[in-house]
Amino acid sequence: MTDLPILGAALNLNSFETLRDVMLEKPRDLELQDFVDATVLNGDWASVVERAKTVLDGHEGRLGIHGPFWGFTVNTMDPDVREIVKRRLGQGLDVCEALGATHMVVHSPFSTWDYNNLDNYDGGRYRMVELCHLSMADAVKRAEDIGCELVIENIEDKDPHDRVKLADSFNSKAVAVSIDTGHAHYAHGSTGAPPVDYYVKAAGNRLRHIHLQDADGYADRHWTLGEGTIPWPSVFAALGKLDSQPRLIIELRDHSGLPASIANMKAMGLGQ
Repeated sequence: MTDLPILGAALNLNSFETLRDVMLEKPRDLELQDFVDATVLNGDWASVVERAKTVLDGHEGRLGIHGPFWGFTVNTMDPDVREIVKRRLGQGLDVCEALGATHMVVHSPFSTWDYNNLDNYDGGRYRMVELCHLSMADAVKRAEDIGCELVIENIEDKDPHDRVKLADSFNSKAVAVSIDTGHAHYAHGSTGAPPVDYYVKAAGNRLRHIHLQDADGYADRHWTLGEGTIPWPSVFAALGKLDSQPRLIIELRDHSGLPASIANMKAMGLGQ
């Protein structure tokens, strides 16, 4: 990256309307958060898509959604639950197709327990990947067909390479890697995982999406960038070596902190 990278945001439609001027001043990538809830996906999500097409008029950045994740993992062993997982992923991709969205976030299945125990069982790692394929294979094919990327985001992941290997196992351009900086910082501070920039280096050019949030290394804070303890220069230095053009999505608990997050990164000479 030669010029300062343009920072995007994860917002719902109401927040986008409030922050419209910020989101339209540059071609900022956008991730809509309106479709994570099963009640929306089981209901009249088409009307939400139609509203989005109106609200987002003038938006020039790349568009994606955070996919559903509440109440399940993509490595579920229960075949009945697996059918629900497949349905939820399919519903998310229905939204992507109707909206013209080109990425959907999927949560990683790797837990802190897995880090210590996958190798405690013969074939444990193979079984993890196999279970994920059983849940995700249909979604991967559908994503290929509609030109959407499924980006797998770290949650509890302690080894930053596990998720990369999982993404690679699908052998598909429709599956890539996502990083959440706050999740990585939590894992670093609380479970002994590597620092955030190591997650970027592990992903390399498989990285196509990143959630930027600040935190304290203890919990999943989603603070305004610059208010926590993440060493941002090292993170952006690692990002600057990539050619994969990941979407740089600021994901805050309080969406009103978006302008300050952008300003803080600009003041540090890291983003705009």
